[in-house]
Amino acid sequence: MKQTTYDCIVIGGGPSGLMAAIAAGEKGAQVLLIDKGDKLGRKLAISGGGRCNVTNRLPVDEIIKHIPGNGRFLYSAFSIFNNEDIISFFEELGIELKEEDHGRMFPVSNKAQSVVDALLNKLAQLNVEIKVNSPVRDVHYKNGNVSSVELMTGESFETKSVVIAVGGKSVPHTGSTGDGYAWAEKAGHTITELFPTEVPLLSDEPFIKEKALQGLSLRSVALSVLNPKGKPLVTHQMDMIFTHFGVSGPAVLRCSQFVVKAMKKWNLERVTMNLDVCPDSKEGPLFQEISQQLKAEPKKAIKNVLKGFAPERYLLFLLERSEIDPSAQCGQLSQEKIRNFVHLCKNFRFTVNATQPLEKAFVTGGGISVKEIEPQTMASKFMNGLYFCGEILDIHGYTGGYNITSALVTGRLAGTNAAQFVTSG
Repeated sequence: MKQTTYDCIVIGGGPSGLMAAIAAGEKGAQVLLIDKGDKLGRKLAISGGGRCNVTNRLPVDEIIKHIPGNGRFLYSAFSIFNNEDIISFFEELGIELKEEDHGRMFPVSNKAQSVVDALLNKLAQLNVEIKVNSPVRDVHYKNGNVSSVELMTGESFETKSVVIAVGGKSVPHTGSTGDGYAWAEKAGHTITELFPTEVPLLSDEPFIKEKALQGLSLRSVALSVLNPKGKPLVTHQMDMIFTHFGVSGPAVLRCSQFVVKAMKKWNLERVTMNLDVCPDSKEGPLFQEISQQLKAEPKKAIKNVLKGFAPERYLLFLLERSEIDPSAQCGQLSQEKIRNFVHLCKNFRFTVNATQPLEKAFVTGGGISVKEIEPQTMASKFMNGLYFCGEILDIHGYTGGYNITSALVTGRLAGTNAAQFVTSG
């Protein structure tokens, strides 16, 4: 007779679901892990450029700062299972990790698949039953308790606890298509408005449309999102790239959620951004330095004296904007024009008018309201035996191992407590 009753059913085989199934299995629960795709861990396998950035080694306070979307909700969770515990967990599975820039942790193998394989081996050891190619139609509740999970095939499994770990709506080809929101709403939960985060930005500025800077990368620039009064809402000093549709790269991805929030808050069609290509120099000293360089070589062409000051295409772009002929001799340049050029180096402003769609985003903003979740267990405050983890929750961080840390930590708590709920009940 085929088994149709389980202690715990985990829906979703991404980072949080795999961790939840392992945690529940370690507590001795009979676990069924269901995924609609043909293989587990698809998002893990492509994360970190295929190398899998499993967590981040920064102190907990720093990690929370890098999760601007409700990161503070995770303080309780981190007091139970944190990033150092994630590192120990993987090392016990035989995955050696190494630390790279900004605290990012990667497998020494540089292969995301080795991380996925280690998790699958652990599930096998714990006798967790796995069903792939099995889309879930519904989660059923009875008298304030979880009762069963129904597949699209009509097959149904009874259970006392369910962990919903189906992700948000970003990167849909990995299976994150927003299926879990309806099951949460049915249990009485609020879904906060979904929006793309960690996403490239669109701009209809003439220089973007003309592709004047398309393909140009700028290193370690300071990019700010400005409010309607011209004050920075946030500034990120990282790399960025100009594209045929707007801007992208790490600094842009981190700014993107602030652009979305500014558009909503002030009902804006366009948000102004400020680009500072010399973030380590103040405007006054920079003006003095450039003036002296130009003065010292009065017969030389301006573009030759300033060579290396910024990538050539960007340098020529700024000179043109400052109405300076790049081939003119340095001695012919007025102080006012130099001042304008230096000001533009520090304050090149342009507008963005949208983000790419949620499907193109790395991370989903919004989700199940964290006010309705027990912070130490990931349990629903409305339905007994129901737990949530990962990106379906209204928690979103920057790229760099922060979202996966949130997924693994919440997954660990959800799985552990779902199993304990059954054994204590």
